[in-house]
Amino acid sequence: MLYFAYGSNLHHIQMKGRCKDSVFLKKIDLEDFRLTFRSKYRAADIEPKKNSIVPGGLFEISKSDEKKLDIYEDFPILYKKYYFLHEGDKVMTYTMTKKTPFRFPTERYLNVVKRGYKDCKLDLKYLEKALII
Repeated sequence: MLYFAYGSNLHHIQMKGRCKDSVFLKKIDLEDFRLTFRSKYRAADIEPKKNSIVPGGLFEISKSDEKKLDIYEDFPILYKKYYFLHEGDKVMTYTMTKKTPFRFPTERYLNVVKRGYKDCKLDLKYLEKALII
């Protein structure tokens, strides 16, 4: 199964620890969405926004990896699954169920996401833009 990471799961070491079968394939952009941070966890989320993109990492994951991610993402309470097509393939990602107001992420969480951006060779300007209200 294909999985799109856009937050802390971009961090290759963390992702491998959580999902032992995961393989990073390439970086891709999710179009007509924007990155934000919200909830009491101050975690990454995506929301629809025309002419905007969310860069992320495309991973191949196993069924057991998906189950581990479901637990980590508190599916279906905190996050729900969202599916989209990329080059004809079905891709799964998570999006928060409750669209609460923006909450600035903790420094620790933000550093994990920044490391993930480096691991996946993503442009940090998208992350920086998401932090400006």
